[in-house]
Amino acid sequence: MAKSKPKPSFESWGRYPRLDAKLVPLHWRGDFPLRKAADGPMLPVGAGRSYGDVCLLEGGTLLHTRGMDRLIAFDPQSGLLRCEAGITLAEILDFAVPRGFFLPVTPGTKYVTVGGAIANDIHGKNHHSAGSFGCHVPRFELVRSDGTRILCSPTENAEWFRATVGGMGLTGLITWAEIRLRPIVSRMIDYQGDKFVGLDEFFTLANSAKTEYTVAWIDCVSTGRNFARGIFMHGEHATIPGSLKKSKEPWLTFPIDLPEIALNKFSMAAFNTAYYNKQLKKQQKAVVDYEPYFYPLDSVLQWNKMYGKAGLLQFQNVIPFEAGKEGMAEILKAITRSGLASFLAVIKFFGDIPSPGMMSFPAPGVMLALDFPIRHEVSFDLLDRLAAITLDYGGRMYSAKDARMTAAQYQTFYPNWQAFLPYIDPAFDSAFWQRVTGRRAIDA
Repeated sequence: MAKSKPKPSFESWGRYPRLDAKLVPLHWRGDFPLRKAADGPMLPVGAGRSYGDVCLLEGGTLLHTRGMDRLIAFDPQSGLLRCEAGITLAEILDFAVPRGFFLPVTPGTKYVTVGGAIANDIHGKNHHSAGSFGCHVPRFELVRSDGTRILCSPTENAEWFRATVGGMGLTGLITWAEIRLRPIVSRMIDYQGDKFVGLDEFFTLANSAKTEYTVAWIDCVSTGRNFARGIFMHGEHATIPGSLKKSKEPWLTFPIDLPEIALNKFSMAAFNTAYYNKQLKKQQKAVVDYEPYFYPLDSVLQWNKMYGKAGLLQFQNVIPFEAGKEGMAEILKAITRSGLASFLAVIKFFGDIPSPGMMSFPAPGVMLALDFPIRHEVSFDLLDRLAAITLDYGGRMYSAKDARMTAAQYQTFYPNWQAFLPYIDPAFDSAFWQRVTGRRAIDA
């Protein structure tokens, strides 16, 4: 019997592809450059919440930054926080919320590091009103493999700031960063949910929304009169002073890798129907805690195990507004025709606040994100089809979520990629970069 491949030292959240590299923990800002020569090319990694291979290397050395998790300074008047790059957004919230502050931008999980948030220029439910994460980072330190330390800001070494925000960790190691937090008076969110059926109704809701946060869950399984139904979720930080206590630690961990048969079209269709109908009225208002509003999946640790040992693929794209409705309709129809299904699917509008990074993903348009279990070639064929549709409609896909786009697609989605080359650290590389450029970063 053939032996199964051992678990790699570091996995992405999608657990695909499975590549192995030497994992070197960093605990102090002075731990890099390494005292001993690295094994092959290097790449900084944080909490492993990128989905594809942007945080992976085959061979080489992964610089694990989670040990660099200290708060350095905080100004309660301005909300300016300086912290090490390995701290997670969850750890920042534990500090900031009891003091009346919140993150300026947060993705759908709080378990990403600050370094990863900058390197992937993450976005959140308030992109239309706040832009991407990099818009709220006044300054950070970048350390190159030759020991050069570069203070980067929009006005100081601005070209390095622009290359590193959204630069996928390839420009060097971010050791610390400053983040401008926003004030809050309560943990609570004023919530409104609006049920919709069809993209026309979603676009009407998105165009008329006035709240700071907006996102919609969309059913990617139903067809016929229920095609593209969903729930549009508005949110605002509550203005009535309330509790600012620290969140409790999650106690539930997904225990096992589910077998492939567990997540199928029928089980996901049943889930989607139940989720859509959990809201009985067309419109529902409530005051909810920020945890279930921003981080519904974080309540179950290691939830990616529900996709089984084969892992999952995430697809995330944005299509310009002028082609958004038609493009998203074609994508949703391609998904329903494939026989695959997803229950983790969200759609929202991106705004027109420019992202500060030359390789940042957000752009004005309609964004769709959804997960698929890996079912061998069926899954890969679908992702290839969705990428081709995105290209046809003038959109782009998100590097931090990708494990599949081709070099030709990437270079069309990100025409600045050649201008980015001079900023790549000559000792750094990633599996993603090799795949989408057909070259090793160290040859750039």
